[in-house]
Amino acid sequence: MIRSRFGWCCPCLPDFYVAQIKRLRYYILFFAGVCNKMESENTIIAFGEILWDLLPAGAKLGGAPFNFAYRVNSLGDRGWIVSRLGNDEWGRKAREQAKALGMDTRFLQTDDAHPTGVVEIELDAKGQPDYFITPGVAYDHISITEVLLDAAAIADCICFGTLIQRTDVSRNTLKQVLSNSDCEIKLLDINLRKQCYTTETIVESLQATDILKLNEDEALYLCNLFQFSDLSIPAFCERMMEEWNLTHCLVTLGERGAYAAANAEPVYVPGYRVPLEDSCGSGDAFTAGFIHSLLRGKSVGECCEMGNALGAMVAMQSGATEPIAKEEIQRFMATEHERIVDARLKNNLIIK
Repeated sequence: MIRSRFGWCCPCLPDFYVAQIKRLRYYILFFAGVCNKMESENTIIAFGEILWDLLPAGAKLGGAPFNFAYRVNSLGDRGWIVSRLGNDEWGRKAREQAKALGMDTRFLQTDDAHPTGVVEIELDAKGQPDYFITPGVAYDHISITEVLLDAAAIADCICFGTLIQRTDVSRNTLKQVLSNSDCEIKLLDINLRKQCYTTETIVESLQATDILKLNEDEALYLCNLFQFSDLSIPAFCERMMEEWNLTHCLVTLGERGAYAAANAEPVYVPGYRVPLEDSCGSGDAFTAGFIHSLLRGKSVGECCEMGNALGAMVAMQSGATEPIAKEEIQRFMATEHERIVDARLKNNLIIK
């Protein structure tokens, strides 16, 4: 059998023809069902959980990879969510809502044996979420497919986290997707959720990524895990880039903005003082804005400012997938706002 991926036995088929057929598969995947807007020039895969956030105000469709895919899609990129839903009411509603949000659902698998994922969320006085993530659900069983491998081969960016790797099935599928891609950017949005990760998962994920994105609490956890000395945020980012051969290390700081270390000069952008509704999806929006800008050749500072603004706008809403047009973001960024500066990082401040 020359190429088992193509599903036939042909011991005499030259490699040249196999390569041409493989390329044709990529082109078919690229053009079939793709958004025809001229701006949709970057293909971004978000591999991971799609689930229902059971908020106090009602159920909202979410999951960090889904939120991210939705936001890059709304910005004009081609965001593909790779996940798995149960063959149940929650799963049907999720698929319907994803389509209503303009998402491409071709990589949403259906599972007859496991339910759609749900998360019980409570918000504290500052609007910060606390999660209880149901185990043994459909997205724990994402399977590898031919079309998924082909998608990985044409992607410009693949984003993944640690929650999706809590089971062997989805973790092994992710490894195959990453190994089949030569994409420009592989981004680890680490999203450490209690009882949903291991040290091995963290280490293997860092070995597979180019860009690490995390919040300040997660940065402190990694400092302790890797037995770093008491490091400042800039020193932590520099150490992580050296240890894991990263191109970027991004630390979100909530209302105080974000810090980014890169091969160029590190930058800090302060936060926006805005009325907070809840912070669900704000970090995912930051990542979407950053990657959208990075793939268009923007500077690290411009990428951070775009992500920062989008994250702030999401925090002003309930739930993670309320529509925000690109024009609204541009107006928000063009309007003068009070900024919240982290005094520890003022030496790296680029937005006055």
